[in-house]
Amino acid sequence: MLQQLLQLFFSFFKVGSFSFGGAYSLIPLIEREVVNANKWLSHEEFLKILGIVEVFPGAISIKFATYTGYKIGGVAGAIAANLGNITTPAILIVAFTLGLTKFSDSLVIKKSFEGIKFAVIGMIVAIMYQYSVKGFSDWRSILFLVLGASLVIFFKLHPAFIILIAALLALVLL
Repeated sequence: MLQQLLQLFFSFFKVGSFSFGGAYSLIPLIEREVVNANKWLSHEEFLKILGIVEVFPGAISIKFATYTGYKIGGVAGAIAANLGNITTPAILIVAFTLGLTKFSDSLVIKKSFEGIKFAVIGMIVAIMYQYSVKGFSDWRSILFLVLGASLVIFFKLHPAFIILIAALLALVLL
């Protein structure tokens, strides 16, 4: 059991350590750890859980760590996975806060974050492509994609309302 808890901790430690850019940039990292490296979830289960965790509020990595950790090691597994997930970001935020005023004008720091930003955009585009190719089964899937994108782009609707609209529309169409 201790070995499983350590494996959960270190797998999600990797996710938390390299998840620059937030939510969708880390999905490939989570998939690599929980599907490919450790085989805790199948690819189909991963996509199913990805859809489910998007419905609940909060960070995707926390929800995946909780789900995977609980599946593998119960409450202790969920705790171990989440501790691994938050360790690096917590340390970095504290260090960043301490050094923000001292190094905020550094050209090296500014260029580094600019490079990370565009790499993260590329990762988001890649996961969107992978998720949409596997997720589209009929015209209704495309309708939900177009509707969701339109409500964000053209109407600037809050994401919570888009989720509610999609859920209600799914009751009728799916």
